[in-house]
Amino acid sequence: MTLQQGKRIVFTGGSGKAGRHVLPELLKRGHKILNLDLAPLPNPDGNGLNPDIFTLKTDLTDSGQVFNALTSHFNFDGFDEGKPPGPPDVVIHFAAHARVMLVPDNECYKANVVSTYNVIEAASKLGVQKIIIASSETVYGVCFGEGDIEYEHFPLSEDDDVNPMDSYAISKLCGERVARGFARRFGNDIYALRIGNVVEPHEYARDFTRHVGQPETRKRNAWSYIDARDLGQMCDLCIQRDGLGFQVFNATNDTITTVEPTMTFLEKTAPGIGIIREMGKYEAPLSNKKIRDVLGFKEEHNWRLYYSP
Repeated sequence: MTLQQGKRIVFTGGSGKAGRHVLPELLKRGHKILNLDLAPLPNPDGNGLNPDIFTLKTDLTDSGQVFNALTSHFNFDGFDEGKPPGPPDVVIHFAAHARVMLVPDNECYKANVVSTYNVIEAASKLGVQKIIIASSETVYGVCFGEGDIEYEHFPLSEDDDVNPMDSYAISKLCGERVARGFARRFGNDIYALRIGNVVEPHEYARDFTRHVGQPETRKRNAWSYIDARDLGQMCDLCIQRDGLGFQVFNATNDTITTVEPTMTFLEKTAPGIGIIREMGKYEAPLSNKKIRDVLGFKEEHNWRLYYSP
């Protein structure tokens, strides 16, 4: 890994499942980070708190708190610089209710949409030229859909029309539209990552017997996943690539979570669903082709490195 010129990053939701692994990946790449969250930031292994990143307790549904937090010192050492801090180079917004059924539907929608709006508005009006937001695989409409819903086709790509029915996915789709509008208005880069099912390092041994051995349980995730550490690489690649305006990227690893090749599995499991282009032998149905082609993503954590069926 080549150490690059680091950026000052304000990251929201770094204490969550994905963030606690993404933040160390960004630190390794030379960035400085302030975490905005309502909870302290644990170490990636869950043992103790991360001593390398300061967490500022921030309610992102309060616009005033967001504007203030984006012009905060990153830690107490900032006071030695002798001047108030300016806005960061990059804002990465992961904070949200992470799925449905954590809070009532209206609260999930309200908090997710308002916080995303507040972060994008504040960052844009403060002159931040790079904003990255967490969208979701759920916008494709199957994950939290009512009943046994079929996908429109495979592979799923960022150009597909999406029409989810649940409050969480709709909130994420609204966030994409806010990002698109602000990128048009301010001329900054706002990239939305449609994040797949996040897998932490310890979950391979715990969960992949079911993921791989019972593939019928993985339909709602399109038999795809994202290693939390590879998600960190994706965030860094977004930071490094400028000038794309508003973009959506599927954030998944390369391969399907089955032992059978993709086409063999889909022909048997989903015979009525059309295939709209030639797919790689083990390509994930929720395809990351765009982020590979445009940003140069190269996965480091294929599931087969950690689990042998």
